[in-house]
Amino acid sequence: MKFDTIIQGGKLVSATETTRADIGIRGEKIAAIGVGLAKGNGQGAKIIDAKGRYVIPGGIDVHVHLELPFCGTTSSDNYDSGTKAAACGGVTSLIDFAIPYGKESVQQAVDNWHARAEGKACIDYSFHAAITDWARHSKEIDKIMDQGIPTFKEFMIYAAQGWQSDDDAVFGALEMLRERNGMLCVHAESSKVLDALIAKYHNKKDMKTYGARLHTMTRPHYIEAEAIERAIHWARVTGGKLFIVHMSTAQGADLVKRAQSEGVQVLAETCAQYLVLDDSVFANKDGHLFACQPQVKRPKDQKRLWAGLKDGEVCSVSTDTCTFTTKQKATWKGDFTKIPMGMPGLETLLPIVYTHGVLKRRLTVNQWVDKCCTSPAKVMGMFPRKGILRIGSDADIAVIHPTKKRKVDWRKMETNSDWNPYQGWQLAGAAEHTLSRGTQIVKNYKFIGRNGHGQFIKRSNPGMK
Repeated sequence: MKFDTIIQGGKLVSATETTRADIGIRGEKIAAIGVGLAKGNGQGAKIIDAKGRYVIPGGIDVHVHLELPFCGTTSSDNYDSGTKAAACGGVTSLIDFAIPYGKESVQQAVDNWHARAEGKACIDYSFHAAITDWARHSKEIDKIMDQGIPTFKEFMIYAAQGWQSDDDAVFGALEMLRERNGMLCVHAESSKVLDALIAKYHNKKDMKTYGARLHTMTRPHYIEAEAIERAIHWARVTGGKLFIVHMSTAQGADLVKRAQSEGVQVLAETCAQYLVLDDSVFANKDGHLFACQPQVKRPKDQKRLWAGLKDGEVCSVSTDTCTFTTKQKATWKGDFTKIPMGMPGLETLLPIVYTHGVLKRRLTVNQWVDKCCTSPAKVMGMFPRKGILRIGSDADIAVIHPTKKRKVDWRKMETNSDWNPYQGWQLAGAAEHTLSRGTQIVKNYKFIGRNGHGQFIKRSNPGMK
């Protein structure tokens, strides 16, 4: 058997075990796994020396926003910079959100996002389809699912943007998707109470006194917890599959764990920022840069989310990448309601979870791979094509040095951002080499891929892990 590429001498890390073996790649697929593959079969093959390295399935970020019109501007990372950043972080697949604006149909939104990605994406991608008008958009669910998009998104907030779904829409979507074996992703925050708290503090005196701290003061923990509890209730009575996106609170993790023990089909992700940042950042001069929604919470929430990852009620880690430059963020001018909400994160997903999870003994190296690679693939209908080192799977692979740390510096990163929430941090776990469908796109920590290499991935029915 002849190979195009052989990854030689590394420790192959799966969600369940670590073994020492070579990987032989032919075309876009893993063709062989074994010891000494280069002997007799290595002639003409490209050899990647992985001795002393971890070899893992490419990371999968199932929650990103690239080139998103939002908060009066458009997020600065697009399918060029965003997917290059992902590749350098060892992420080889991502899922964005196709969101209808105004009177657009879901199909128009999907077409718009295809146009953003085609010819630019350097890694593979898919979309969740957002439902912002249940009466109209529910009629398109079958058609969208036929295109390989089995997951849909509803927002329990953002009435002003025209995105909000009320309880009847959440209930209806869960019920309809249950019949079709799809899954509903929900942004869970309690809209009316949130809006009331924002209105309470949206005055010159409080904004001058508290500044960016108002972003967190108006979003107490119960804003998320109540909405999660309500969404779980509708999942319980409909039997539908529910996925809580960007869960940030200890209360949320407790609710999900209890519901799972009762047989409710609910899963939850958290994001890297909720594991390592806390709301003290808003007291700093540049605190407004860290505004995202939901916002980062407290150290006790970090501790509970790490425990949830270890114990299983939190199934995956993503980023909710939505990048805005310092100039874009500065448009708030002291009004906390006008901060463009979101942060960069694609390039640091695997390093954050590895450094603060594996190296700090919160997770094993196998749990790291599970939460960042395998579980996302299984839950989102990409497994076993993605998320595993297996013969016949796509050769999406990252080679990781187990101890080498690199300093985070936005000036040396692929993102279009001119700041980073982890600026100056020393992180291990970045990709020394990254392969996407057998093609090397990162070599010695430098991007060497090309625009247009990434393909749209049609996904199958999502699973409950």
